[in-house]
Amino acid sequence: MPSSPVKFLRNLDLASFFKLTTRERFDRITPVCIVLLSLFGVFFIYSAQFARDGTQWRQQLLYLALGSILYLATSLLDYRIWLRYAHWVYLAGIVLLVLVLIPGIGTTHGMGARRWIDIGVAFQPSEFAKVSVLFITAALLTGSKLGSVADSLQVLIKLALAVGLPMLLIIAEPDLGSALVIAPMVFAMLFVSNLSLRFFAGALGVFALLVGIVALDVWRYANYMDENKLHYFRDRGAYESHSWLPLRDYQRNRVLAFALPDKIDPTGIGWNSRQSLISVGSGGLIGKGWTEGTQAKLGYLPPAVAHNDFIFSVIAEEKGFLGSITVVGLFGVVLWNGLRIAGLARDRFGALLALGVTALLAVHVFVNIAMTIGLVPVKGIPLPFISYGGTFVLSCCLLQGLVQSVYRFRRDT
Repeated sequence: MPSSPVKFLRNLDLASFFKLTTRERFDRITPVCIVLLSLFGVFFIYSAQFARDGTQWRQQLLYLALGSILYLATSLLDYRIWLRYAHWVYLAGIVLLVLVLIPGIGTTHGMGARRWIDIGVAFQPSEFAKVSVLFITAALLTGSKLGSVADSLQVLIKLALAVGLPMLLIIAEPDLGSALVIAPMVFAMLFVSNLSLRFFAGALGVFALLVGIVALDVWRYANYMDENKLHYFRDRGAYESHSWLPLRDYQRNRVLAFALPDKIDPTGIGWNSRQSLISVGSGGLIGKGWTEGTQAKLGYLPPAVAHNDFIFSVIAEEKGFLGSITVVGLFGVVLWNGLRIAGLARDRFGALLALGVTALLAVHVFVNIAMTIGLVPVKGIPLPFISYGGTFVLSCCLLQGLVQSVYRFRRDT
């Protein structure tokens, strides 16, 4: 971290603060899309809880206000400073991930997951870990010359250790969703770093092997439950001691509900996923109208998930295909603009930051929407700027502020 607060503040480009509204210094495309997406979020968080007089929409407004300040501060700061302090940010992320696993410090919420640290305000260290992994990956790749796999082996080993440690700590919480979104971000940054395609072929093989191992473990889990005449949901945790994979039984249930719905759920698929499909399918072209959706109002789409992980289902039911495609279109513009800014970056570090942020956003958007329409198993992956959540909103604003910083300083020498 900076040796003193004064030295850190000197890196703020306060002189250019008054140039923020000029076209040359400030990208307007992404901020406009973020504001529109955030408004979608507030309105439909309100709608999802309309029948229960929920107040989360007000808290979301507060998070967005704080996120706006964080976005502006990050965009004012020359992104190159993070190259200098990337290792310290990474260390802070690891410390937080270790602390959250300690009973008495980490807070347990539902399913026994220890994912939060409560200091008066609860926050998720895994969100900060995504930022720290982004910094350390970009820093390592910026300072290394990559070519063939043999020439890059030392860098790849360092990167594997640097990325693998926080992923394992996040899985231990457990928070498999947050851990899984890190890998595509890192691979996207590696892909543009002139690494041999043989590495990606090997990585694809390893990924296929891991998928096979998980599939085998889930199959053994299903057989174990049947042989011992146990119920998949009532006897949760019964199989965990029989497997060396760091998965919880409720996570295996999600995979089974997707792959073998008739075996675990006689109604066809998991409850949340089924109700989500009904929500999306019943919206039609223009939807039922704001606050008129029945799935969330009547509780079929559970109140615990309607305003966060399944917020897209609420939008699809109430605003139909046109509302859904508007949200997807706004995300598409943000992703396209992130790639454009990565191409305009003045140096490798800036390009890697912008690309990494864009890849992370793309994974969140794809997995969340695919989950709500039954294309992938249900995972706790929220929709950026729309789903309810304090730490997630702040991390999204910080990450997009980095992209804005890359754009603002693209012409500086």
